[in-house]
Amino acid sequence: MANSMKTIASKCFPKAIQVTDRFHVQKLALEALQNIRIKHRWDAIDQENQQIKQAKTQGEQFVPKEFSNGDTRKQLLARSRYLLYKAPSNWTQNQSERSKILFAEYPDIKVAFDLVQGLRNIFNTATTIQTAYTKLAHWHKDVEASGFKSFQTVANSISVNYRSILNYFINKSTNASAESFNAKIKAFRAQFRGVKNVEFFLYRLTTIFA
Repeated sequence: MANSMKTIASKCFPKAIQVTDRFHVQKLALEALQNIRIKHRWDAIDQENQQIKQAKTQGEQFVPKEFSNGDTRKQLLARSRYLLYKAPSNWTQNQSERSKILFAEYPDIKVAFDLVQGLRNIFNTATTIQTAYTKLAHWHKDVEASGFKSFQTVANSISVNYRSILNYFINKSTNASAESFNAKIKAFRAQFRGVKNVEFFLYRLTTIFA
């Protein structure tokens, strides 16, 4: 969504339809969700440190409270990181149990998680630009109702780039193939601990991959 990339694309390919990759849009929403989790984790760490200090002053041994799955509050927030990236259908049994405790203890994380899943469902289910536009408008209203500043930033970014984001729904194009090829180039370069002769390196890439 960088303006510099849009300028490069428009100059190099003036007749092409620009598409903002859905995964970059979803990544913004996931980062907003993780920021909420991280804030709660820092609060839990601070709370536990205060309890440890208080126990020491009273000459007692601090024993942290554990939830039904054996996690302490601090562990619960730390170990919930990866389950928040997944759809509920892809959770393991442990992740499903942990999510129930997490959402019960932190309802705001549940609201933020639902916003992320709602955005993901728009990309998965919408079949036309018109349908996607309507669903994104409803999602924007849900973001406003939530009051999350981080998600409001995501919604504003979507509003600014909505044309290129909606272009995804023309034929659901992504840059997955380009990202895959880029990974192959990086792995190929890493085998030789870097590149000194760029021209020869490009020749080898052309010979092997073209």
